[in-house]
Amino acid sequence: MHDLPEIQLDIAGFLAILGEGSVLANSQVASLSRIVFLPRLLPAPQALMVPSRPSKLESAEGYTTGVESGNHRDYINHVGHVLVDAEEEPDYSVKCVEIRRKQNRDVAAKVLGPLWLVAILGFVESLLLFGFSVMHDDTASIIATVSMSLLSSLIGVSNKWKLNLPKRRQTGLVTPPGNVVIRYSNGNFLVVQCTEDIARELYFAPENIKYLVSQSSEYRMISLVGTFLLMVGIIALSNASLPLQVGFAAAYMILNIAYWVVAALPPDVHWDMSCFEVREQCFDSLGATKEVAFEAKSVEHNVTFTQALWKVIVVTKSIKWIRKSDAAPATPAWDEWLREARTYSRKAGSRMEVVDDKIVKVWEIPEWDPQKRLSELVKKHMSDPDSDYYSG
Repeated sequence: MHDLPEIQLDIAGFLAILGEGSVLANSQVASLSRIVFLPRLLPAPQALMVPSRPSKLESAEGYTTGVESGNHRDYINHVGHVLVDAEEEPDYSVKCVEIRRKQNRDVAAKVLGPLWLVAILGFVESLLLFGFSVMHDDTASIIATVSMSLLSSLIGVSNKWKLNLPKRRQTGLVTPPGNVVIRYSNGNFLVVQCTEDIARELYFAPENIKYLVSQSSEYRMISLVGTFLLMVGIIALSNASLPLQVGFAAAYMILNIAYWVVAALPPDVHWDMSCFEVREQCFDSLGATKEVAFEAKSVEHNVTFTQALWKVIVVTKSIKWIRKSDAAPATPAWDEWLREARTYSRKAGSRMEVVDDKIVKVWEIPEWDPQKRLSELVKKHMSDPDSDYYSG
């Protein structure tokens, strides 16, 4: 039984560096907030002391194309993806929104959000363990608590950054409409109606990170000091008394659970994007009431990619963006289908309706079968042996 305390000491030190995945999941948005300066217990602090920091926000998979501007990206900017995301909808879905700016301020981390709560939890645990250590006159535990708490503040200083989404400096310039089409790998589409300034801000301008500690040499020195504090904390923790070991083990277990829960939450709960207003749009639904049409058609579900692409053309009234996005094969059948789809789309209009006390834009879909027409065009062009075909 004399080996039991030694086993418990090993477990306590292991728990202090466990949970890298949950800490890294929201590390970027967490470092945007000033709460990172708060001294506290932090699971797996070594995960945030890497040799080099990311220079921009992590992008999402997809294709972002300006309908009129011609801008194109083979990815989706992080802030725009968090603000509106249609990837999780069923395959071949189409979602349409309008984005407007409500306030002239920057996107920020959400105050009193989940990341704030886990930071406050770590701070409270640090205070309790420090008081518990003083009561037991446990010098090693006091050193461990102070070292691990100061380490979190040091990491906060080295990783604190500011996001400045670019804004147009010269006003009054003539710019094309900023409407954007986002195509996801599962065949979903997101159509965003907005000004060119908002399109640049959310989807096309680089999301570069401006760190508080900008020099790489200074960051590495801070990381070196942080590594030293981590080693001191772990060594002191291994020499603390058994009651304090149990207290540290319980504290880190609670923190790890809390961080895993926070990591499982949707990304938008951590961001404050109230400076933007997102207005959902919908498609008409023949034979349904206005209320049912709004609830059921705010996201248009389709059976095939061809049907989804047709709905996007109805909204954009354009096919130029399709080649930029590689959204359709370059074959004679598809080329003719796209021209016909554009013609029919321009015959369709839209209307404004009040649904559930909200003014909603409703896109009217013309009576045209895109799938049937594509099949007819494929058969028509099959007489040319040099042509390629794709039925969608």
